Amino acid sequence: MPAVRGVGLMLLLAALAPVEAAAALGGPASSVAVDQAHMKATLQEEAGSVYTLYEMTTPSGTIVREFVSSATGQVFAVTWQGPFMPDLKQVLGEHFATLVDATGKGRIGRSNASVNRPEVAIHSGGHMRAFAGKAYLPGQLPEGVGVEDIR
Repeated sequence: MPAVRGVGLMLLLAALAPVEAAAALGGPASSVAVDQAHMKATLQEEAGSVYTLYEMTTPSGTIVREFVSSATGQVFAVTWQGPFMPDLKQVLGEHFATLVDATGKGRIGRSNASVNRPEVAIHSGGHMRAFAGKAYLPGQLPEGVGVEDIR
């Protein structure tokens, strides 16, 4: 019986553990609201025929845009620009690890960073009070949307 009790306790603890929010990049449209709350940002929405653009402005003035495909309901691209770098771990979600692995840095700050892989492209850079970047999933771009449209 002690083994069964131990398994039950482990299952209970796993069920009560906090669940991490879905990642923005590659995540469902519902992750936009999670990001907005995390950043304490205001939100504007602009619906188009192939994607919806969600623009969040943080209290510090940084603008984060998330592009959600109308066909799949997934975030296929994000951009950021402003005086402060957004929380890239929040914005990139599971793809943040790709950026860290590629740059060899646990923290992406003032240095420029770039990743170009078949599954994800991430470009981030800037200097104090002027940061910008974009990340997108090349295989998830809606038909008719090019990389140049992600701004």
